[in-house]
Amino acid sequence: MRRGFNVIEIIIALVIAAVLAVIVLPRASSFIDGMEVRGAVTEIESLFSTARHVAIARGVQSSLDIDPSRGTISVLAGSDSIRTREVALAHGVVLQSTRASITYAPTGMGYGAGNLSLIVTRKRAADTIFVSRLGRVRH
Repeated sequence: MRRGFNVIEIIIALVIAAVLAVIVLPRASSFIDGMEVRGAVTEIESLFSTARHVAIARGVQSSLDIDPSRGTISVLAGSDSIRTREVALAHGVVLQSTRASITYAPTGMGYGAGNLSLIVTRKRAADTIFVSRLGRVRH
């Protein structure tokens, strides 16, 4: 005589699995959104740092241009494009900024950065990057 599972036992196991999936999937989605936002914020902070260090190293003004509609951030030194990153495409986030650009002097001080705020969102997760008048970045 062979033992196995009857239909009722299989249905109960499937119902338990479905209930657990309903509980876990929204939390997993929220966790992934938070990870993508944190990744985008880290990358954007790196771009701000790159713009500042390029200005200091080359002894010229450099700027960081933010295009929220395309979701791109570009680092420029004079007419040279140092780096352009499509942050929105890479991380699936939406960018909102209070200013379109910031310029760093050869001393590393920021121009046009007075209270620049860059909001990075993805569904239920969001983070804000603040840039001080001196060009310092925090979030």
